[in-house]
Parts: sequence; structure tokens; C-alpha cells
Amino acid sequence: MSTQKQARQRYGDVHESEALRVPEEKAEQLVDALNSDLAATYVLYHQVKKHHWLVEGAEFLDIHEYLGEVAADLEEGADVLAERAQALGGVPLSGGANYEEHAPVTPEDADAYDIRTSLEHDLEIFGDITEQLREHIQLANNLGDYNTEEQLREVLEDVEEHGHHLEHYLEDDTLVTSETLE
Repeated sequence: MSTQKQARQRYGDVHESEALRVPEEKAEQLVDALNSDLAATYVLYHQVKKHHWLVEGAEFLDIHEYLGEVAADLEEGADVLAERAQALGGVPLSGGANYEEHAPVTPEDADAYDIRTSLEHDLEIFGDITEQLREHIQLANNLGDYNTEEQLREVLEDVEEHGHHLEHYLEDDTLVTSETLE
């Protein structure tokens, strides 16, 4: 059991990194942005996992597997965001309730919905995160932190790709004949 009586660093405090040499006032802005992205990503991650667990119907297996991949990619992106926040001298946001409290997105409620509705809810959050990541990429660029900018671009690439794939799942085009649907 730990005997430490005081926190090494409080959440919200940013200590300038000697190695990265991003001035503290800039690092604070970047850490805040990264923690907001981290919170949004984990809110979406948990919602996608919920849909992964609850999907039913004829397309169950394909959607179940795809949502598992999406969740894994979101978790990987969250790790990138958290590690960059730490590298900049901050404390990455952690904990379930903290994510929802700090996230700029709102998850669906705890009920189970049909898969089309569930994916529409996911797509809405993917769009919100896409917009926020673009803003934070611009922030990092304006502050001269090109490494954070590049890492955010890589996260954005995955977010956009999954959002685009969800759009395809939600289209109404099908090879199934109208007789089959009756």
C-alpha cells in the first residue's frame, strides 16, 4: 500500500518540460485541449463498446466485429492523447465520471436502441470530435507545437475514417430485393 500523503502533481497543473521546451502557458492550453479530446474519445469509446455488445440481427457479426475494431482504434487514439498531455507536463484526465463531466459531447442514455439508432448516435459524436480535433490541430499549429499538431492529425484521420464508414452503414442502399424485405 502506498504511503504517499500528497499528490506528485495535481490535475490541471502543468509543469514545463525541459526536453520539449514548450512554454508553460502554451503547454497549459495544449494539455486542456488534449484532455478535452481524451474525454470525448473515451465517452465515444464506451458508447461504441455498448453498441458492440448489444448489436443484434442479420448483420450482427459484421457490425459486432467492426465496432470492436472502432473501439480498439479509439482506445489507441486516447492513449496517444493522454501520453502527449503527459509529455507536455500535464496530468491526463482519467476516470469514467470525469470523462463525461469534461467531454464536449453527450453520450446516449443507458437504454438499448436498435442498431441504426445506435450508429446514428455514434456518428453524431464522431462528427463533434472531428470538428474539435480540427480546432485543436489549428491551436497546436498557432502555438508552434508541430508534434502535437501531427499527433492530432493522426487521431483525426482514424476518427474521420470511422465516421465515414458509419455513414456507409447507415445508407439505405441494398442488394436485398424488395420481395425479400416483405
